[in-house]
Amino acid sequence: MNRLDVKKRLQILQMLCEGVSMRSITRIADVSYNGVQKLLVDAGTACADYHNEHVRNVTSKRVQCDEIWSFVYAKEKTAKILKKEGAGDAWTWTALDAYNKLIISYLVGQRDAENALTLMNDLKSRLANRVQLTTDGHKAYADAVDNAFVGDIDYAMLIKLYGDSPTGEKRYSGSDVVGIKKTTMNGNPDLKAASTSYVERQNLNMRMGMRRFTRLTNGFSKKMENHCHALALYFMFYNFVRIHTTLKVTPAMQAGLTDRLWNIEDIDALIPEPEQRERGAYKKKDLN
Repeated sequence: MNRLDVKKRLQILQMLCEGVSMRSITRIADVSYNGVQKLLVDAGTACADYHNEHVRNVTSKRVQCDEIWSFVYAKEKTAKILKKEGAGDAWTWTALDAYNKLIISYLVGQRDAENALTLMNDLKSRLANRVQLTTDGHKAYADAVDNAFVGDIDYAMLIKLYGDSPTGEKRYSGSDVVGIKKTTMNGNPDLKAASTSYVERQNLNMRMGMRRFTRLTNGFSKKMENHCHALALYFMFYNFVRIHTTLKVTPAMQAGLTDRLWNIEDIDALIPEPEQRERGAYKKKDLN
């Protein structure tokens, strides 16, 4: 496959980070779907590797964790009937610094105890100091935090109390929150500062920044691999390129992971050059 020119790659990467679907990109940029998909895979792989290597030794004070639902190919109920590998619910777990808004850790998986522990182990490995952690009331968090941090954390759980479920035209909206309950789970957290507001706002950013997360459309992910690559690219863009409105700098700059503003060209530069294959000897076609 011929490699896209730099200008075209930058245009595609920018659109992938701004909520444009892959099919729309093929029409706007006048490129093939396979070309867009290949660039997404290359960029996602490079961004995941960079995040894994460089988002380390993060000095933090308060961290908020949450998980957001999406699906691949089909929703879970239908996926069980289709029995297609990789299809069904896909939960994105995130850990966000409440001060510098940095996405410290993330993963894609099911909403279960195994993935909760994986997230907490990864978060622990990236932090440079003891922090105050706040999560929602998902039961899997409690054991995961205990096993990963072994008491070296100030942990509070925030449980929201909901009213009646909406019906009729509002059936796709969540129930109204009528109250909250904050509980000390470990250490000595400041319950006044215990909150999941910032990480929940980040969930909205994800739904707006990636077409595959938009509800009630056909832009959802069709392959789990592409879903994960899109997330890796988005989080790289969010941490290093997109200026946070409140901070006036990027989260990575605020966290001290970089001293400059990145751009799409920097993300493109992370993608390794394709290997040049040696052409074999030319063989003249035998017309006899």
